[in-house]
Amino acid sequence: MDITIIGSRIREQRKTRKMSTEKFAEAVGLSTVYLGEIERGERVPSLKSFTAIVNYLGISADSLLSYELIAAKPYVYDEITEKTKDLTPQQLKMVKDIVFTVVDNFKAIDKHNAELNEDY
Repeated sequence: MDITIIGSRIREQRKTRKMSTEKFAEAVGLSTVYLGEIERGERVPSLKSFTAIVNYLGISADSLLSYELIAAKPYVYDEITEKTKDLTPQQLKMVKDIVFTVVDNFKAIDKHNAELNEDY
């Protein structure tokens, strides 16, 4: 588990809400020092602290752990949907075209790497 990533995601969520470290720490019942250590990835939050953070932010634990959990796929879909919800139909088509191109490139790279491995 990469606690640095989790901490930076907590910080990002806090800053998105335009909250100072002090106000956020008070709202979730933590000291500013402890919250700062969590956000910098220096400390792993206790389950109680982690729960208080995600509940206050109104987000799922998966949103902070998404790259740590295999079952986080639905969160990623939700995140994409949320990010693109206000786009026009033309913009959505452009996003779809870009995503399809990237996915096709990933598949081509994987196929190429598999072929290289067969040669050895």
